[in-house]
Amino acid sequence: MKKGLLIGSGIILVLLIGFIVFIQNVNINRLGADSYYVQIQDSGKEIEGKSDSGKIFTYYEYTIKGFDEDGKEKTFTFTAQKDLRKQAYLQVYLKGDEVKSYQEVQANDLPEKAKQKLEDSGN
Repeated sequence: MKKGLLIGSGIILVLLIGFIVFIQNVNINRLGADSYYVQIQDSGKEIEGKSDSGKIFTYYEYTIKGFDEDGKEKTFTFTAQKDLRKQAYLQVYLKGDEVKSYQEVQANDLPEKAKQKLEDSGN
């Protein structure tokens, strides 16, 4: 009986630790999102905002054309806290028409159809 309780407790502990590690390494905003790929060509539109405490901050808005892994095109708008690097490739995560997250990727990480469309469009 005690041995079974000890083994059960051990299994629960391992599962709990695994879950915590998983949550820390997963961006929840990316779960269930569609991926599109873009290349930054121009500076974002600089926009100033004001926090509740009165501090002024700047963010950058981008309206850009992206392509999914099958080459399907979609135009969307998102913001960044800094002016993104020109010529950078991004993987953008959308849920519906809303950008939830993005990350910079290397050209060799782009799906072939998306890469071809980006090269053809000069985007």
